[in-house]
This record gives sequence, structure tokens and C-alpha cells, in this order.
Amino acid sequence: MARRVRKRDRLRWSLLYSFACTRPAVLADDEQTPFLQGPGYSRIVHCNQSQLHRKKPLNYSSNYISTTRYNAITFLPKALFEQFRRVANIYFLLAAIISITPVSPFNPMSMIAPLAFVVGLSMAKEALEDWRRFYQDMKVNSRKVIVHMGQGQFGYKPWQKIRVGDVVKVEKDKFFPADLLLLSSSYEDGICYVETMNLDGETNLKVKRSLEVTLALEDDEAFRDFTATLRCEDPNPNLYTFVGNLEYERQVYALDPNQVLLRDSKLRNTGYIYGVVIFTGHESKVMQNATDSPSKRSRIEKKMDKIIYILFTVLVLISLISSIGFAVMTKYDMPNWWFLEPNNTTSLYDPSKPALSGAFHMVTALILYGYLIPISLYVSIEVVKVLQATFINQDVLMYDEEIGKPARARTSNLNEELGQVDTILSDKTGTLTCNQMDFLKCSIAGVSYGVRASEVEIAAAKQLASEASGSPEHHNDEELGKDNVGFYGTSDIELANGITCMVEKSHKPPIKGFSFEDDRLMHGNWTNEPAASTILMFFRILALCHTAIPEHNEETGGFTYEAESPDEGAFLVAAREFGFEFCKRTQSSVFIREKYSPSEDPVDREFKILNLLEFNSKRKRMSVIVRDEGGQIILLCKGADSIIFDRLSKNGRLYENDTSKHLNEYGEAGLRTLALAYRMLDESEYSAWNTEFLKAKTTIGPDREAQVERVSEMMERDLILVGATAVEDKLQRGVPQCIDKLAQAGLKIWVLTGDKIETAINIGFACSLLRQGMKQISLSITNNDLLTHDANKAAKENLSMQLTNAFQMIKLEKDPDAAFALVIDGKTLTYALEDDLKNQFLSLAVDCASVICCRVSPRQKAMVTRLVKEGTGKVTLAIGDGANDVGMIQEADIGVGISGVEGMQAVMASDFSISQFRFLERLLVVHGHWCYKRIALMICYFFYKNIAFGLTIFYFEAYTGFSGQSVYDDWYMLLFNVVLTSLPVISLGVFEQDVSSEVCLQFPALYQQGPRDLFFGWYRIIGWMFNGLSASIIIFLLNIGIFYLGAFRAGGQTADLAAVGATMFTCIVWAVNVQIALIMSHFTWIQHLFVWGSVVAWYLFLAAYGLSSPTISGNAHQILSEALGPAPVYWSATLLVTAVCNIPYLVHSSFQRTFNPLDNHVIHEIKYYKKDVEDQHMWKREKSKARQKTKIGFTARVDAKIRQIRGKLQRKVSSLTIHTVS
Repeated sequence: MARRVRKRDRLRWSLLYSFACTRPAVLADDEQTPFLQGPGYSRIVHCNQSQLHRKKPLNYSSNYISTTRYNAITFLPKALFEQFRRVANIYFLLAAIISITPVSPFNPMSMIAPLAFVVGLSMAKEALEDWRRFYQDMKVNSRKVIVHMGQGQFGYKPWQKIRVGDVVKVEKDKFFPADLLLLSSSYEDGICYVETMNLDGETNLKVKRSLEVTLALEDDEAFRDFTATLRCEDPNPNLYTFVGNLEYERQVYALDPNQVLLRDSKLRNTGYIYGVVIFTGHESKVMQNATDSPSKRSRIEKKMDKIIYILFTVLVLISLISSIGFAVMTKYDMPNWWFLEPNNTTSLYDPSKPALSGAFHMVTALILYGYLIPISLYVSIEVVKVLQATFINQDVLMYDEEIGKPARARTSNLNEELGQVDTILSDKTGTLTCNQMDFLKCSIAGVSYGVRASEVEIAAAKQLASEASGSPEHHNDEELGKDNVGFYGTSDIELANGITCMVEKSHKPPIKGFSFEDDRLMHGNWTNEPAASTILMFFRILALCHTAIPEHNEETGGFTYEAESPDEGAFLVAAREFGFEFCKRTQSSVFIREKYSPSEDPVDREFKILNLLEFNSKRKRMSVIVRDEGGQIILLCKGADSIIFDRLSKNGRLYENDTSKHLNEYGEAGLRTLALAYRMLDESEYSAWNTEFLKAKTTIGPDREAQVERVSEMMERDLILVGATAVEDKLQRGVPQCIDKLAQAGLKIWVLTGDKIETAINIGFACSLLRQGMKQISLSITNNDLLTHDANKAAKENLSMQLTNAFQMIKLEKDPDAAFALVIDGKTLTYALEDDLKNQFLSLAVDCASVICCRVSPRQKAMVTRLVKEGTGKVTLAIGDGANDVGMIQEADIGVGISGVEGMQAVMASDFSISQFRFLERLLVVHGHWCYKRIALMICYFFYKNIAFGLTIFYFEAYTGFSGQSVYDDWYMLLFNVVLTSLPVISLGVFEQDVSSEVCLQFPALYQQGPRDLFFGWYRIIGWMFNGLSASIIIFLLNIGIFYLGAFRAGGQTADLAAVGATMFTCIVWAVNVQIALIMSHFTWIQHLFVWGSVVAWYLFLAAYGLSSPTISGNAHQILSEALGPAPVYWSATLLVTAVCNIPYLVHSSFQRTFNPLDNHVIHEIKYYKKDVEDQHMWKREKSKARQKTKIGFTARVDAKIRQIRGKLQRKVSSLTIHTVS
């Protein structure tokens, strides 16, 4: 079977490709074998003999991978360590230990049980989340691959069973299970196509080739007696290099990266390959780029620890005061208190040893006043975060119906961090893009074709139309960046002279990759154009100048194309729609099916492929030399306009001015462009050049590519310009709107991609991170072949100078609308991330509106993320979809994985997963804002209520001579945090909404309350602490003042300890629950039930407790029915104290809303008075104010387009005025 496939796949690409496709020669005896011994080059692989690697000294790792934080052995110690990183838990652990001793004022179980419950619940949550990661790992480890079992027989094995040295057979569209050395493929030439999107983010196919000596290993039987030895580099994270030698049949062959297939890349457009395993599991290059799964804690949780320190300091201070007071009382007053039997003492209260008694009382006080530090805070936060995560998971507006995947909060520890993000670091391919481009416009022979408008043009037209109708405000953000079809109406909108936005409804079904509309070129009408011959050449360049392979689609009868770039695919679809269908490729020819008009029969034309000059980021162009059926040799070239224009002949510049004008217009419209040109060659000229070219191609040595480039330059000159193409990048749905909204919310967005610079820049334009008029700062260093110390030093000095010059350029810029974009490649980034330059680089990047890092490795992505996180000290979010993004996802404060169609590595390592980038808008602007404010208010309120409650215990103890007597019954104290105040605070953390989700999206500036930490800054925290302090003082003084001398009952009796304690506790329950009701902006029946139900629960408990046996209730027997209930002073005191306790908050809130209102306060008033319905003009004005000023995003781009159009209109009016006057 294998042999039949190979006969069908006869393409010898090494005869065509100009760069990096000649086969490495055998190292002759007189040549020096590369030095592959010593540190870094010690790996030995015995091919087809995997059993030799399972014992020392080799003993290579298995192919099993794990991304979990824990395992069965480490879970208990690591999870306990995580729990006791929390300061409060350490305190309660010490308190639980002390509670066993006689100095404890409480029963030991009352201290141990709550701590065990809190810690156990948190550990169970960690175990559940890690189990999910383990399950995902097992799915990967259990994938099957075909492995040589011996004697030429192959069978299936799970990935985790593969060992170094195994020969594996990978079939089309399957992932490589480990790093492999390519031995042969279904192509006779030993080449295969590989998609590396999970590694470097690129979707264009890479061509890999085997050594010529292993081509004979073409079927299963050939491996019966196959053995070889491979010596190579040790495991390392570098994806783009590989050094090794293959010893086979007594010859040594040099290996390079072109023979290596990396784990998690995919075999495409190739029937099968055979390969031998080099690196397995965590030694593979993709796993070497991964970092350990970190344990992340939110900034709020870290600040909460500091608050605990403060409260613990207060606790120690008041305990010290209490112990000193107790020691003084014990020494001077206790001998006079005969009723305490001072002669019958213990060490706990001995008048002869007051210091010792004071020390024991210190321990008692530390436990007694422990209610200052809320033990239920952590468990309440855990419950709230889990429920918040559930709401995120169930948000139908973040559910992707196409693939059936919802958003997922894979960890709930970081919910509030979503509302504090400052910088987003995003991958490009698969994250921002869906790898689809549409052919939209073109310029041929100086004439612009294509009447459909781009997204930018449509948005600008709608804005101008809105202004013309008397509504100067921006159109709805939801309309920005919609697909062209969504904007089609019934009329044209004239933008400026020569620029018209066509908005006529199209009923033609959409064609993937082709959105062009212009009857002048369609349906063969181009033959009636004045420059028909030039148009014919334009179409042939589209159909011939590429490296794609056609695949026949049996369902449609047409062809699909495997292209190296999305541009090529769009060009071929366009050529097909124009009547020039690329239908076949052989080793030496390309066949085009040409159809000039619908009434004619198609004609198959053969073009001989003589040479192929590839595209790369340095050349910025691609050429193909063909011989047509008439024997004419033609060079066809496409590339960047600046490159093509520099290579035009004098008589080839006829259309240069018009084409340049069209290119500028296309660029302003957000389209990516290429110029097309050709050159006619005579036979003698080509023969002479081809001799030089073949000589350069077969050069062996480091200067081979330079030689090929030099010879290519000789041919790619004296070109004749034909025209230009304009394609629209097809981003994922909603990406421009999402970026625009995030920019308006004040977030900075960096793009980190493994793609080449040109592609990344074009994507930047498409998603509005870049725009026309934005000044680009490109950081790059020259290519040093010999990376010596002097070369490195020179490169760093060069980069430092570039950074300094860029700083000066930004500093001297006076235009307030000027925006800067920083573009840097991976090699330059290597130097920029070194210690002596990284801070300078970061400072420059922070001053730029956009930052795009290209050709970066996964490790560099993680390093950039760490630099931004540590250098700015602000919350970073990393988002990606492939294995190459795992490092930065784990390094960032928040990692978001895209659960798309390609792999789950990013999702497995992430904290949150979404199916499309556009859902990030709702995840941050809505859920992030809500979760931050909920958690912040919840924690502040927690400390408020515990301070208000705990300090009353201290006041009463001081009032009673530091006796250690609590004013409250033990049951009251136990129920305070667990029952009477727990559910209201949980409802606050789960259901609170200062504004609705729609308002969050309409007023994106609300998001900045999180990064500015308005609700959990020290000013707010200390304010709540003072609120608790004032409440505690009011509660204590008013109750003592009311009950001190006055009669409590109708019979004239005064209140006893039980009555005072119960009344004071009632006041606390009412005060804190009324306070939380005042905090809430959004009420549901659940919140009403929890808040007022907690108050009712207190009375029910008090009644039931009083009805219980006196042995249980003690002094509280019948206290509500007989003592408190009939006493008017009890009810009046409750009402008075509750009202007075909340006066400070009401005064502060009224003052703030009057003189310094927050954005949400303004929105509340507008909504309350229904001005959003009655006064739309004011509502829209307020919406326009509620945006952070930004220089990126669709809004900024449309504003720039409008400024440009207004300038054109103004110049047009001025010229008309001058003409009229003259």
C-alpha cells in the first residue's frame, strides 16, 4: 500500500525551492565531523532499539506528561502549605493548639472544628481542580500512534508508552507524539508538510525533508533489520535549531532542523511519515518551553494578608492592654475582693505573682478577642468564588454555539483579578485570527476595482452620516466592525472625492476567501476593458506565482488549495472566480484552466516551472520563472510595494503613481496589500542566469543563502508593474469590537507571535492595534553569523542606541493625537530582555500605544510576560490557544486559554478558558468588574462587622476590670459568623451588581475602578475599619448608658448581664445587616431573604434558646419571652443604636455622591430618574464620556479616518472657493 501511495505523490520540491532545500551532503572522510561530544551534545539514540535506553547510563525519560500541580504524594504537604500561607489560618492553628490548654476561654472543639472545616473545604476545591488537569493529561497520554513492534510489524501504542529510539508511523492530520527524526514519507522525495501552529502560532505549512539515504525505508517491512545511531544535542527549548549526526551504513550524515518533526505539530497534506523518536515527554522541545504550573494568588488576597497583619497587631495590642490591666487588678485590687477568695488562688490569678497571671491572661485575651480576625472569611470567599465561577460557566452570552463550548473558570482563585487587568498579552494565530482572508479590491493598470467597502470604511461612513443627521456622538459600539454584509443598505455614502462606500444589498452567496464585487472584471467583462492584456497578466500572476497544491474536492467537483499562507489561498480563489483556475501541479509544470467568458469552454494551459524564488521576511517578495505554451520565458513577481517599486524598469512605471495612490487608500481602509509585476526574458539571458543560480544553490557553506540572494537580485530587476491586490484579514468574529472595547476600558494590549513581522503587522492593522498614521518604531539588529562576545556587545550597543533614539522621538512629539507602535523581532528581543536593557525596553514599550513582538519563542513569550508583570507591578493577562502559549499563560497573573479546534494545551494550563477572543470583552468588562467589586466590598464588610463585634468584647472586659468575662453567651459568639452574618455577605459576593451587564459594556471606563483599586485601596479599607470602630463604640456606649441605672422591667428591676449581652448582640445583628443592605445596589429576592432572614433567625434562635432547659440556656432561660420582649426599652434601644450606627456611612455616602460622585453613582441617578429613556441625548453624552482616551482600537481608527476625510473635504472646499474667486 505504501508503495502505491508514493507513486501517486511524485513531487521533488528540492528541485524547485531556492532556499534551504538542497540535501546535506555526506560528510566525507577528509571533512571534519562536527564536534558533538561534551556538555550539551551528549545524547545518543539507538534507532529501532528502544530497549537500550531504559537502563543506565542512558535511561531517558518516558513520553508521559503531566501539567498538574500535585500528585498523590505531594498533595497533602503542598496543599497544606498553600492553606497556611494565609496568615489568618496560621493564627487559628495556634489558637486551636492553645485551646487545648487551661488558659482557653472556649471549648477546644469550638476552635478546632471551624479551622478543620475551612482548610478541608479549600483543599477539596484544589483537589477537584487538579483532578480536571490530570484528566486532560490522561486524554493526551492515551492517544494512539502506530509503532514498530519488531520483525517489520507495526501496531498501535498509547503515546505514554513510546520510548526513545522507537520507529513510529504518523498518518495524515495526526499530531506527532514526540520529537522525531524524519526517515521517509509518502512522497518519493521524502518531503512532508507540517503545521506548527501549536508551537509557533503559524498556520502556513512547513516543508520538512528526510535524508536521501533513508528514502529506501518506504514501507513497514523495510524496518525489519533497520538500525542506526544518532548523536545529537541534549534536550533544550530552542524550537528552531537542531544539531546532530546520523551514523547509518558506516556513513555519517549531518542533520539539521529540516529533518526534525516536533511534538504537537501536525502532519498535513502527506499520507504518512516514518520517524524515529529522539526526545520524549518533558524532554521534548515543546515541553522544555513549558514552565511549572504556578500557584497563583490574587492581589486582593495578598493585601488581605496585610490587613490580617494589621488586625493581628491590634489584637496583640489590646490583649497586651488587657493583660497589663489584669496584672494591675490582680496585684492591687484582688486582695481586697474577699468574694473572690484571694487566698485560694492558682497561677492563672495569683496576687503574689501578678506578672505571671498577666502573662497567662495575655494568652486568654488573644483567644477571647480573636473575633477581630474572621475565621469564616476565607471559607466564605471560597464559597463566593466558586459560585461566581459557576455564573461565568453558565453565561450563555459566552457560549459558542458553533463548537458547543461555554466559558470555563478552571480555577476560582482569581475571579477578582479579572477586574484589575492592566495589560493583555495575546497570541495572534488562532487567538485573534481565524486564518482566513478575503480578496476585496485590486488595482490593475492604474484603475481601482472592487466596490465593496472594508470594515473601517463602513464605520467611518456611518459616523459621518450620523454627524450629518445632527447626532455628533459615536454610533453604537455594537455596530463597529461588523461584517460588510451587515451594513448593506440601499444607498451610497460619498466619503470624499473619489472615495465612495457602496452599500447595496448583495444576494450572491458568500464565497470563502472572495468578497470582491465589480462587474467590470467579473463574468469575463474584463476583456472589454482598455487594458485587457494587462488584466490577463494580472490574473495569471495570481494563478501561477505561489507554492500551493490543489486538492480535488469530490463533493463540489472543484479544487481546494493547501497554501503556505492565507494570502496565497485568497489569491487562488480570486483567480478561480475571475476564470483562471489553478487545477494541477506536476514536478515541472502548473496547469491553469482559463475561461474568458461564461459562454466559452475552458482551456487548459500548461506553464513550465523553471525556478521558484521563495518569499521570506528579508526579501519581502516571491518570484516564479515560467515558460508558457509559446516558449516565452516570463518572471512573475509579487511582494511589498516598496520592494517592487524599487525594482521597476523605466518603461515599467507607467501605472506607478496611480497604483501608489490606490495602495495608500487600501492601507487607510485597513487592507493588506501586495504589488504585482513581471519581466519578459530571452533564452540566452535566462540560460546564463540559471547557470549562476544552480551554482549558488549547490554551494555548501554558511554563505549559501547570501549567494542565492545575490543571484536572485540579478534577475528580479527591470520589472513592469501590473497592479496591486488588497485583501481583508478575516479575524475571529468580534475581535475588532472586543479590542476596541478593551482599549476604551483602559487596557493595554500586546501581541506576542511566532509569525513573521509582515504578517503580524498586517494583523495589527486588521484588528486596529495599528492604523495608518501611527508611527512605527521597529527595533532590529543585523544578523551576526558569529555570535562572538564582540558581536553581542556591538548588537547590544546598537539596540541601546535605537531605544534611546525612540525615547527622544516620543519625548519630542508635540501632536496630541500622535500614536506610536513598537515592533520587535525575536532575535532583537533576546538582547532587549537582558538585565542591562530590559528596563529601558519596558519603559519604551509602556509609552507606546501598541506593542507587537514577532518571531518569538514560547520561552520568550513567558519572559516578556514576566517582565511586564514584574516591571509594571500591575495585573497581566495572557491569552493564547496553543502549546506555544503555555509558558506565558502560566507566567501571567491570569492565564486564558482559547478552547478552539486545535489542541487543548493552552486550556489545560489556563485559569480561564473561552472559545473565542471576543468573549474576553464580557469576561473582563462585565464579570471582571462585578467580581472585583463584589469581593472588595465583601472583604471590607467582613472586617467592618468583625471589628464592630470584636471590640465590644474588649470594651466590656475593660469595663469589668479586665476580668476576662465576655458580655455575650458562647452560643451567640459561635453563631455570629457561622449563621447570623454569613449568608448576607455571601449574597453580596455573589449577586451584587453596581450596574447591569449592558451598562458595563456601554460605559467601559467603569472597568478602571478595578485597576485603580478604588474599592480595595488603603483609603477604602481604613475607612471601613473606622466605620467598624465607630459602630463598636456606639453600640457599647449607648447600651451601657441605657441599661446602667435605668429600670429594665415594669417592676423596676435593672438589667443583668444576660439582658445587656442579648440586647447588645441584637443591636449588632441589626446594625451590620442594615449596613450590608445599604451597601447593596442590586437586590434580588435571595438577598432580601438572606439579609432579613438573618435578623429573623436571631429572634427565632433567641426564643428557642430561651425555651431550652436551664442547664443549656443558663442565664438566658426565657430571656426573650419574659425579659426582653415585654421591655419597651429593649426595642427602642435596638432601633436607636441601629440608626445611629449607620449615620456615619450615610453621611459619607451622601457627601461623596454630592461632591465627588463615581461613575456608577452618576449612572444610578440617571437610571433612577429614567433619564436614559427620557433624555437620550444626555445618555449618549454620558456614554461618550465613559471611555478611556485611547489611540488603538476601532474607534480610534475610525476617528483617524474621519480626520483624514475631513481634511480631504476641507481641501476640496478650499479649492472650489479659490476656483470660484478666480
